[in-house]
Parts: sequence; C-alpha cells; structure tokens
Amino acid sequence: MHARKPAAERQAEIVEATVKLAATAGPDRLSLDAVAAAVGISQPGIFRHFPTKQRLWIAVAAWIAERLTGVWEGAETEAAPMGRLRKMVLGQLKLVRSTPAIPAILFSRTLHSENEPLRQVFEKLITAFHQRLTRQIRAAQADGSFCGDADPAQLASLVMSVVQGTILRWTVTGQRFDLVAEGMALLDLLLQGFSSDVAPE
Repeated sequence: MHARKPAAERQAEIVEATVKLAATAGPDRLSLDAVAAAVGISQPGIFRHFPTKQRLWIAVAAWIAERLTGVWEGAETEAAPMGRLRKMVLGQLKLVRSTPAIPAILFSRTLHSENEPLRQVFEKLITAFHQRLTRQIRAAQADGSFCGDADPAQLASLVMSVVQGTILRWTVTGQRFDLVAEGMALLDLLLQGFSSDVAPE
C-alpha cells in the first residue's frame, strides 16, 4: 500500500496538472476527471484538497502569480532601469513560451465571469506589472536615458500592449513564430522611439 502524500505535495501536483492540461484542452473545457486521471487519483480526491472547481482555479492563479512575480523580481539584478524593464519582459515571454496555458487562463472570459475572486487575482497581477514597468520608466527618465516629457504610466501601458498583443497573436496563431524573439524586437522598437538619444526632427 502506498503512503499517502502530504497535502501540500498533492495540492501542488493537482495545480500543475491543471496548468498542463489547460494548455491542450483549454481552461474552459477542462474537466476534473481529466485532472484526477493525470494525477492518478479519483475525482473525490480532488475535492478533498479543493472543495470547488473555483477554488482550484484560484490556486492555479496563485501558481501563475508566484512565477510571474519571481520573473519580475529577478529583473532587479540589472543595474540600469531599461535593463530591468527589458529583463522583466524577456522573463515573462520565456515563461509564457514554456507554459502556454498562462495566456489561455489569463484571457479566458468564461473563467473570469464565473469566478470573481479569480478575476481579482489577475487584475491585481496586471496592476502590479503596470506599476513595476512605470517605476522603471520613471527611473530611466530620471537618469536621462529615456525621454522625459511623456507620462511614464502611459508608456508602461504601451509596453504592456506590445507584450500582451504579441502573446495573444502567438496564442491564436498556434505558436507559429518565436514569441521571445518577436516580443523583444517589438519592445526594442518601441523603446527606441522614446530613447533620449533620438535626434529631433
């Protein structure tokens, strides 16, 4: 008889299986039977750890938030503000490329409409990303490496639009291009336009 796994370990397995299956089946169509089969337990076993499907998705959101936050915090090792911004975006693109379920879950209207706490987790996550980008742009304006006459919050929104738009296009086209290369090329093109060394017309 196999020893029962600690609850935290089993919960982590369930969450990771959910993320993996969401990339193939789609989060809106994912069944708990499929998750249970992937983990090797019964569906009631899922409910012992997550009383409702909504609670499971909130745990998945926390899993995503932890990894994205880790990427953003890892960028703090860069000395220059623009280096930190680029590393934040690069890390996020690499994470999405390795875990394609992330955009599927983030962009799922069905999941969000049926689970308000889940939507709130992602809203806070997006707000945190915007705030981090804004801080780096403001710091770059202060050190003279970035054009200082533009609103840093609006510039952060432009950066987010490039990142999210590229991820969405990569997702709906079946991942047919290099997400990281394309995303970073577009980011650099955008940043170049606001660099303080651009000659005036």
